[in-house]
Amino acid sequence: MGYALYRAQLGERHAHAKVMSGMGSAKVLEIREWSESGTYRAMYTTEIAGYIFVLHAFQKKSKKGIETPKQDIDLINSTLQLWGDAIKLDLPLKAKMF
Repeated sequence: MGYALYRAQLGERHAHAKVMSGMGSAKVLEIREWSESGTYRAMYTTEIAGYIFVLHAFQKKSKKGIETPKQDIDLINSTLQLWGDAIKLDLPLKAKMF
């Protein structure tokens, strides 16, 4: 995942990064990684003020389906909203939002 985020910093897209569907007009990308210990996902956006914002990262526990659970989608949406509001209010980006 780290290398995929590095590629995003360079303005590129890693082969494991895909646009996440169902996020409305927000351009949220999802990185999926598989290993012996499980499946991991990280969601990020580069659409806010030219920065890369990691909105959520987690280990996928469910064995059924590939869909992202609703509670994770809700968390991604609320984090995206917080960062968007912080940019509009010109808050310092180094501050931890939650």
